[in-house]
Amino acid sequence: MLKRLCFALALAGVSAWAAAAPSDPKGSLVIIGGGLRVNNAEVWEKIVTLAGGKGARIAVLPTAAQTPAKEAQLTVDALNRYGARAFVVPVAPMLAGTDVRKAADDPALADAIRKAGGAFFTGGDQARITGSLRRANGSNTAVLDALWALYRRGGVIAGTSAGAAIMSSTMFNDPPLDVMPVLKNGVVDGKDVAPGLGFIGDDVFVDQHLLARGRFGRMLPAMLAKGYTLGLGIDENTAAVVGPARDVTVIGYRGALVLDLAGATTDKSKPGFNLANARISYLDSGDRVNLATRTYTPGPDKEPVDRQYVEHRAPIFYTDILGNTAVADLLEKLVDSDLQRAVGVAFEGPDSQFPERGFEFTFTRVPDTAEYVTNREDAYSIYRIRMDVRPVRIRQPFYTAD
Repeated sequence: MLKRLCFALALAGVSAWAAAAPSDPKGSLVIIGGGLRVNNAEVWEKIVTLAGGKGARIAVLPTAAQTPAKEAQLTVDALNRYGARAFVVPVAPMLAGTDVRKAADDPALADAIRKAGGAFFTGGDQARITGSLRRANGSNTAVLDALWALYRRGGVIAGTSAGAAIMSSTMFNDPPLDVMPVLKNGVVDGKDVAPGLGFIGDDVFVDQHLLARGRFGRMLPAMLAKGYTLGLGIDENTAAVVGPARDVTVIGYRGALVLDLAGATTDKSKPGFNLANARISYLDSGDRVNLATRTYTPGPDKEPVDRQYVEHRAPIFYTDILGNTAVADLLEKLVDSDLQRAVGVAFEGPDSQFPERGFEFTFTRVPDTAEYVTNREDAYSIYRIRMDVRPVRIRQPFYTAD
Protein backbone atom coordinates (compact mmCIF):
# COMPACT_ATOMS: atom_id res chain seq x y z
CA MET A 1 0.00 0.00 0.00
CA LEU A 2 2.80 2.45 0.93
CA LYS A 3 4.62 1.77 -2.32
CA ARG A 4 1.44 2.36 -4.31
CA LEU A 5 0.81 5.63 -2.47
CA CYS A 6 4.36 6.87 -3.14
CA PHE A 7 4.03 5.92 -6.80
CA ALA A 8 0.69 7.75 -7.06
CA LEU A 9 2.15 10.88 -5.49
CA ALA A 10 5.16 10.78 -7.79
CA LEU A 11 2.93 10.28 -10.82
CA ALA A 12 0.77 13.21 -9.74
CA GLY A 13 3.90 15.37 -9.50
CA VAL A 14 5.02 14.35 -12.99
CA SER A 15 1.52 14.97 -14.40
CA ALA A 16 1.38 18.42 -12.81
CA TRP A 17 4.78 19.28 -14.30
CA ALA A 18 3.77 18.01 -17.75
CA ALA A 19 0.58 20.08 -17.68
CA ALA A 20 2.59 23.18 -16.82
CA ALA A 21 5.24 22.56 -19.50
CA PRO A 22 3.52 23.16 -22.85
CA SER A 23 4.72 21.50 -26.01
CA ASP A 24 3.76 24.40 -28.25
CA PRO A 25 5.27 27.61 -26.82
CA LYS A 26 4.96 30.69 -29.03
CA GLY A 27 7.92 32.39 -27.46
CA SER A 28 11.67 32.34 -28.01
CA LEU A 29 14.76 31.38 -26.07
CA VAL A 30 18.07 33.22 -26.01
CA ILE A 31 20.57 30.70 -24.65
CA ILE A 32 23.92 32.35 -23.86
CA GLY A 33 27.06 30.31 -23.27
CA GLY A 34 28.30 32.52 -20.42
CA GLY A 35 30.68 35.46 -20.30
CA LEU A 36 28.21 37.84 -21.95
CA ARG A 37 29.84 41.24 -22.24
CA VAL A 38 27.92 44.46 -21.86
CA ASN A 39 29.15 45.67 -25.26
CA ASN A 40 27.73 42.64 -27.10
CA ALA A 41 24.93 44.73 -28.56
CA GLU A 42 23.72 42.00 -30.93
CA VAL A 43 22.72 39.67 -28.09
CA TRP A 44 21.31 42.27 -25.69
CA GLU A 45 19.31 43.96 -28.45
CA LYS A 46 17.91 40.61 -29.59
CA ILE A 47 16.61 39.91 -26.07
CA VAL A 48 14.97 43.33 -25.87
CA THR A 49 13.46 43.00 -29.35
CA LEU A 50 11.97 39.57 -28.61
CA ALA A 51 10.56 40.90 -25.34
CA GLY A 52 8.62 43.57 -27.21
CA GLY A 53 11.13 46.24 -28.17
CA LYS A 54 11.96 49.54 -26.54
CA GLY A 55 10.38 49.83 -23.12
CA ALA A 56 9.84 46.07 -22.78
CA ARG A 57 9.46 44.80 -19.25
CA ILE A 58 12.03 42.06 -18.55
CA ALA A 59 12.19 40.14 -15.29
CA VAL A 60 15.73 39.48 -14.05
CA LEU A 61 16.14 36.37 -11.90
CA PRO A 62 19.53 36.26 -10.10
CA THR A 63 18.54 32.90 -8.60
CA ALA A 64 21.81 31.15 -9.49
CA ALA A 65 24.15 33.91 -8.34
CA GLN A 66 26.47 33.85 -5.35
CA THR A 67 26.01 37.61 -5.06
CA PRO A 68 22.45 38.00 -6.39
CA ALA A 69 21.93 41.69 -5.58
CA LYS A 70 25.06 42.66 -7.52
CA GLU A 71 24.38 40.35 -10.46
CA ALA A 72 20.78 41.49 -10.69
CA GLN A 73 21.71 45.15 -10.80
CA LEU A 74 24.40 44.62 -13.44
CA THR A 75 21.92 42.73 -15.63
CA VAL A 76 19.15 45.30 -15.15
CA ASP A 77 21.58 48.09 -16.08
CA ALA A 78 22.69 46.22 -19.21
CA LEU A 79 19.15 45.52 -20.39
CA ASN A 80 18.06 49.09 -19.71
CA ARG A 81 21.08 50.36 -21.64
CA TYR A 82 19.60 48.65 -24.70
CA GLY A 83 16.10 50.00 -24.21
CA ALA A 84 14.35 47.67 -21.77
CA ARG A 85 12.60 48.45 -18.51
CA ALA A 86 14.02 45.57 -16.51
CA PHE A 87 13.13 44.72 -12.93
CA VAL A 88 14.51 42.32 -10.33
CA VAL A 89 12.67 39.22 -9.15
CA PRO A 90 14.13 38.61 -5.65
CA VAL A 91 14.04 34.81 -5.76
CA ALA A 92 17.55 33.69 -4.82
CA PRO A 93 18.74 31.43 -2.00
CA MET A 94 21.85 33.58 -1.50
CA LEU A 95 19.87 36.81 -1.17
CA ALA A 96 20.16 38.00 2.41
CA GLY A 97 16.97 38.60 4.34
CA THR A 98 14.65 36.66 2.04
CA ASP A 99 12.89 33.30 2.19
CA VAL A 100 13.41 31.81 -1.26
CA ARG A 101 10.59 29.28 -0.88
CA LYS A 102 8.12 31.95 0.09
CA ALA A 103 9.32 34.32 -2.63
CA ALA A 104 9.01 31.64 -5.33
CA ASP A 105 5.31 31.30 -4.50
CA ASP A 106 4.65 35.02 -4.07
CA PRO A 107 1.53 35.84 -6.17
CA ALA A 108 2.69 39.41 -6.80
CA LEU A 109 6.06 38.32 -8.17
CA ALA A 110 4.41 35.66 -10.32
CA ASP A 111 1.94 38.19 -11.68
CA ALA A 112 4.73 40.63 -12.57
CA ILE A 113 6.55 37.90 -14.50
CA ARG A 114 3.39 36.75 -16.25
CA LYS A 115 2.76 40.29 -17.52
CA ALA A 116 6.37 40.87 -18.62
CA GLY A 117 7.69 40.50 -22.14
CA GLY A 118 10.70 38.47 -21.11
CA ALA A 119 12.80 36.96 -18.35
CA PHE A 120 16.56 36.69 -17.88
CA PHE A 121 18.41 34.15 -15.71
CA THR A 122 21.88 35.21 -14.59
CA GLY A 123 24.83 32.85 -14.18
CA GLY A 124 26.01 31.04 -11.07
CA ASP A 125 24.93 27.61 -9.86
CA GLN A 126 22.12 26.11 -11.90
CA ALA A 127 21.07 23.82 -9.03
CA ARG A 128 19.99 26.96 -7.17
CA ILE A 129 17.54 27.72 -9.98
CA THR A 130 15.90 24.31 -10.11
CA GLY A 131 16.00 23.97 -6.34
CA SER A 132 14.26 27.31 -5.89
CA LEU A 133 11.66 27.17 -8.66
CA ARG A 134 10.45 23.64 -7.95
CA ARG A 135 8.88 22.61 -4.69
CA ALA A 136 10.25 19.70 -2.68
CA ASN A 137 7.68 17.36 -4.26
CA GLY A 138 8.82 18.36 -7.76
CA SER A 139 5.83 20.53 -8.62
CA ASN A 140 6.15 24.03 -10.06
CA THR A 141 6.19 27.11 -7.88
CA ALA A 142 4.03 30.08 -8.85
CA VAL A 143 7.06 31.85 -10.33
CA LEU A 144 7.93 28.87 -12.55
CA ASP A 145 4.33 28.58 -13.73
CA ALA A 146 4.43 32.30 -14.57
CA LEU A 147 7.62 31.83 -16.59
CA TRP A 148 5.96 29.06 -18.60
CA ALA A 149 2.92 31.27 -19.15
CA LEU A 150 5.16 34.10 -20.40
CA TYR A 151 6.98 31.73 -22.76
CA ARG A 152 3.82 30.04 -23.96
CA ARG A 153 2.08 33.25 -24.98
CA GLY A 154 5.11 34.55 -26.95
CA GLY A 155 7.62 36.10 -24.55
CA VAL A 156 11.36 35.46 -24.45
CA ILE A 157 13.31 33.55 -21.84
CA ALA A 158 17.02 34.26 -21.81
CA GLY A 159 19.77 32.83 -19.67
CA THR A 160 23.54 32.92 -19.46
CA SER A 161 25.86 30.17 -18.16
CA ALA A 162 23.79 28.54 -15.36
CA GLY A 163 20.79 30.27 -16.93
CA ALA A 164 21.57 28.38 -20.14
CA ALA A 165 22.06 25.01 -18.45
CA ILE A 166 18.49 24.95 -17.11
CA MET A 167 17.01 25.29 -20.62
CA SER A 168 17.06 21.53 -21.27
CA SER A 169 15.19 18.81 -19.41
CA THR A 170 18.51 17.39 -18.20
CA MET A 171 21.35 19.64 -17.06
CA PHE A 172 24.80 19.23 -15.62
CA ASN A 173 24.33 19.61 -11.89
CA ASP A 174 27.57 19.16 -9.95
CA PRO A 175 30.10 17.51 -12.27
CA PRO A 176 33.90 17.75 -11.90
CA LEU A 177 35.27 21.07 -13.12
CA ASP A 178 37.44 19.31 -15.71
CA VAL A 179 36.08 17.35 -18.67
CA MET A 180 38.41 14.36 -18.50
CA PRO A 181 36.97 12.86 -15.28
CA VAL A 182 33.54 12.81 -16.95
CA LEU A 183 34.96 11.03 -19.99
CA LYS A 184 36.76 8.54 -17.77
CA ASN A 185 34.03 7.88 -15.22
CA GLY A 186 30.75 8.84 -16.90
CA VAL A 187 27.94 10.67 -15.10
CA VAL A 188 25.96 9.81 -12.00
CA ASP A 189 22.27 10.60 -12.31
CA GLY A 190 21.17 12.94 -9.53
CA LYS A 191 24.71 14.14 -8.89
CA ASP A 192 26.53 14.99 -12.11
CA VAL A 193 23.27 15.44 -14.04
CA ALA A 194 19.81 16.36 -12.78
CA PRO A 195 16.48 17.61 -14.17
CA GLY A 196 16.54 21.08 -15.74
CA LEU A 197 13.53 23.26 -16.50
CA GLY A 198 13.11 21.98 -20.06
CA PHE A 199 12.19 25.15 -21.95
CA ILE A 200 13.88 23.87 -25.13
CA GLY A 201 12.02 20.55 -24.95
CA ASP A 202 12.89 16.99 -24.04
CA ASP A 203 14.95 16.15 -27.12
CA VAL A 204 17.91 18.57 -26.94
CA PHE A 205 20.70 18.58 -24.35
CA VAL A 206 22.19 22.03 -23.68
CA ASP A 207 25.62 22.95 -22.33
CA GLN A 208 27.56 26.21 -22.06
CA HIS A 209 31.13 27.64 -22.03
CA LEU A 210 31.54 25.09 -24.82
CA LEU A 211 34.58 26.00 -26.90
CA ALA A 212 36.43 27.89 -24.19
CA ARG A 213 36.37 24.86 -21.87
CA GLY A 214 36.23 21.93 -24.31
CA ARG A 215 32.93 20.82 -22.87
CA PHE A 216 31.77 18.93 -25.94
CA GLY A 217 33.79 16.10 -24.39
CA ARG A 218 31.56 15.95 -21.33
CA MET A 219 28.35 16.30 -23.33
CA LEU A 220 28.90 12.98 -25.07
CA PRO A 221 28.80 10.66 -22.00
CA ALA A 222 25.86 12.63 -20.57
CA MET A 223 23.89 12.42 -23.80
CA LEU A 224 24.45 8.69 -24.08
CA ALA A 225 23.54 8.11 -20.44
CA LYS A 226 20.27 10.04 -20.73
CA GLY A 227 19.29 8.94 -24.24
CA TYR A 228 19.75 12.25 -26.09
CA THR A 229 20.62 12.17 -29.79
CA LEU A 230 20.91 15.96 -30.19
CA GLY A 231 23.12 18.32 -28.21
CA LEU A 232 23.55 22.08 -28.45
CA GLY A 233 26.66 23.63 -26.92
CA ILE A 234 27.12 27.41 -26.96
CA ASP A 235 30.40 29.24 -26.52
CA GLU A 236 31.04 32.27 -24.33
CA ASN A 237 29.75 35.74 -25.29
CA THR A 238 27.58 33.93 -27.86
CA ALA A 239 23.89 33.07 -27.97
CA ALA A 240 21.66 30.52 -29.64
CA VAL A 241 18.27 32.07 -30.40
CA VAL A 242 15.58 29.38 -30.54
CA GLY A 243 12.29 30.34 -32.21
CA PRO A 244 8.86 28.70 -31.87
CA ALA A 245 9.40 26.76 -35.11
CA ARG A 246 12.55 25.19 -33.58
CA ASP A 247 14.84 27.29 -35.76
CA VAL A 248 18.14 28.16 -34.02
CA THR A 249 20.21 31.16 -35.06
CA VAL A 250 23.68 31.70 -33.60
CA ILE A 251 24.60 35.31 -32.80
CA GLY A 252 27.41 37.02 -30.96
CA TYR A 253 31.16 36.64 -30.68
CA ARG A 254 31.92 33.05 -31.66
CA GLY A 255 29.72 30.04 -32.39
CA ALA A 256 28.09 26.83 -31.21
CA LEU A 257 28.45 23.09 -31.66
CA VAL A 258 25.69 20.66 -32.55
CA LEU A 259 26.29 17.04 -31.59
CA ASP A 260 24.15 14.53 -33.46
CA LEU A 261 24.16 10.96 -32.14
CA ALA A 262 21.18 9.71 -34.16
CA GLY A 263 23.36 7.29 -36.12
CA ALA A 264 26.05 6.78 -33.50
CA THR A 265 26.89 3.51 -31.76
CA THR A 266 28.84 2.54 -28.66
CA ASP A 267 30.34 -0.83 -27.84
CA LYS A 268 29.44 -1.56 -24.23
CA SER A 269 31.45 -4.78 -24.30
CA LYS A 270 34.66 -2.76 -24.46
CA PRO A 271 36.12 -0.98 -21.43
CA GLY A 272 36.09 2.80 -21.42
CA PHE A 273 33.96 5.40 -23.16
CA ASN A 274 33.74 4.88 -26.91
CA LEU A 275 31.60 6.26 -29.70
CA ALA A 276 31.39 5.61 -33.43
CA ASN A 277 29.71 7.46 -36.31
CA ALA A 278 28.59 10.56 -34.43
CA ARG A 279 28.27 13.89 -36.23
CA ILE A 280 29.68 17.19 -35.01
CA SER A 281 28.83 20.55 -36.59
CA TYR A 282 30.24 24.01 -35.95
CA LEU A 283 27.79 26.87 -36.42
CA ASP A 284 29.41 30.24 -36.90
CA SER A 285 27.69 33.46 -35.89
CA GLY A 286 24.84 33.98 -38.37
CA ASP A 287 24.34 30.28 -39.08
CA ARG A 288 21.05 28.48 -38.51
CA VAL A 289 19.86 24.96 -37.77
CA ASN A 290 16.37 23.58 -37.42
CA LEU A 291 16.19 21.23 -34.45
CA ALA A 292 13.22 19.34 -35.86
CA THR A 293 14.63 18.63 -39.32
CA ARG A 294 18.35 18.95 -38.48
CA THR A 295 18.89 21.06 -41.57
CA TYR A 296 21.67 23.66 -41.60
CA THR A 297 21.79 27.05 -43.30
CA PRO A 298 25.04 29.05 -43.46
CA GLY A 299 25.02 32.73 -42.60
CA PRO A 300 25.23 35.65 -45.03
CA ASP A 301 28.16 35.84 -47.46
CA LYS A 302 29.12 32.18 -46.94
CA GLU A 303 30.18 30.15 -49.98
CA PRO A 304 31.20 26.50 -50.32
CA VAL A 305 34.89 25.91 -49.62
CA ASP A 306 36.83 25.80 -52.88
CA ARG A 307 39.05 22.73 -52.63
CA GLN A 308 41.48 24.14 -55.21
CA TYR A 309 42.75 26.73 -52.77
CA VAL A 310 43.11 24.88 -49.48
CA GLU A 311 45.99 25.87 -47.22
CA HIS A 312 46.70 22.90 -44.93
CA ARG A 313 48.37 19.83 -46.44
CA ALA A 314 50.29 18.36 -43.50
CA PRO A 315 48.60 15.86 -41.16
CA ILE A 316 46.44 17.52 -38.51
CA PHE A 317 47.06 16.24 -35.00
CA TYR A 318 46.08 18.06 -31.79
CA THR A 319 47.55 16.96 -28.46
CA ASP A 320 44.81 18.70 -26.41
CA ILE A 321 41.48 18.48 -28.22
CA LEU A 322 39.72 19.70 -25.07
CA GLY A 323 41.74 22.93 -24.96
CA ASN A 324 40.38 26.44 -25.48
CA THR A 325 38.68 26.52 -28.96
CA ALA A 326 40.81 23.50 -30.00
CA VAL A 327 37.98 21.48 -31.56
CA ALA A 328 36.75 24.44 -33.64
CA ASP A 329 40.30 25.21 -34.75
CA LEU A 330 40.86 21.59 -35.77
CA LEU A 331 37.61 21.45 -37.74
CA GLU A 332 38.48 24.67 -39.57
CA LYS A 333 41.91 23.32 -40.53
CA LEU A 334 40.37 20.05 -41.68
CA VAL A 335 37.93 21.69 -44.08
CA ASP A 336 40.69 24.02 -45.32
CA SER A 337 42.91 21.06 -46.20
CA ASP A 338 43.25 18.29 -48.76
CA LEU A 339 42.86 15.71 -45.98
CA GLN A 340 39.90 13.51 -45.16
CA ARG A 341 40.54 13.24 -41.43
CA ALA A 342 42.17 14.84 -38.43
CA VAL A 343 42.99 13.48 -34.99
CA GLY A 344 43.01 14.97 -31.50
CA VAL A 345 43.77 13.35 -28.17
CA ALA A 346 42.79 14.11 -24.61
CA PHE A 347 44.67 13.06 -21.49
CA GLU A 348 45.64 14.29 -18.04
CA GLY A 349 48.97 14.89 -16.33
CA PRO A 350 50.98 12.31 -14.37
CA ASP A 351 49.58 13.48 -11.01
CA SER A 352 45.96 12.81 -12.03
CA GLN A 353 43.97 9.70 -11.21
CA PHE A 354 44.61 7.04 -13.86
CA PRO A 355 46.98 9.21 -15.95
CA GLU A 356 47.48 6.33 -18.38
CA ARG A 357 43.86 6.58 -19.56
CA GLY A 358 43.24 8.92 -22.49
CA PHE A 359 41.00 9.27 -25.51
CA GLU A 360 41.49 9.65 -29.25
CA PHE A 361 39.00 11.75 -31.23
CA THR A 362 38.97 11.17 -34.98
CA PHE A 363 37.20 13.68 -37.24
CA THR A 364 36.44 12.60 -40.81
CA ARG A 365 34.88 14.37 -43.77
CA VAL A 366 32.09 12.15 -45.15
CA PRO A 367 29.67 12.45 -48.08
CA ASP A 368 27.07 14.41 -46.11
CA THR A 369 29.61 16.90 -44.75
CA ALA A 370 29.06 20.51 -45.84
CA GLU A 371 31.67 23.27 -45.55
CA TYR A 372 31.31 27.01 -46.08
CA VAL A 373 33.59 30.01 -45.68
CA THR A 374 33.54 33.75 -46.12
CA ASN A 375 36.91 34.99 -47.31
CA ARG A 376 36.22 38.47 -46.06
CA GLU A 377 36.36 37.28 -42.46
CA ASP A 378 37.93 33.84 -42.89
CA ALA A 379 34.98 32.44 -40.95
CA TYR A 380 33.85 28.85 -41.39
CA SER A 381 30.59 26.92 -41.13
CA ILE A 382 31.17 23.19 -40.82
CA TYR A 383 28.32 20.69 -40.84
CA ARG A 384 28.17 16.95 -40.19
CA ILE A 385 31.79 15.94 -39.69
CA ARG A 386 31.97 12.33 -38.56
CA MET A 387 33.41 11.94 -35.05
CA ASP A 388 34.69 8.71 -33.48
CA VAL A 389 36.04 8.40 -29.95
CA ARG A 390 38.03 5.53 -28.50
CA PRO A 391 39.99 5.05 -25.28
CA VAL A 392 43.78 4.90 -25.63
CA ARG A 393 46.63 4.22 -23.24
CA ILE A 394 49.10 7.02 -22.58
CA ARG A 395 52.65 5.84 -21.92
CA GLN A 396 54.07 6.99 -18.59
CA PRO A 397 56.19 8.97 -18.32
CA PHE A 398 54.78 10.77 -21.34
CA TYR A 399 58.13 12.49 -21.91
CA THR A 400 61.61 12.65 -20.38
CA ALA A 401 64.25 15.36 -20.24
CA ASP A 402 67.16 15.24 -22.71
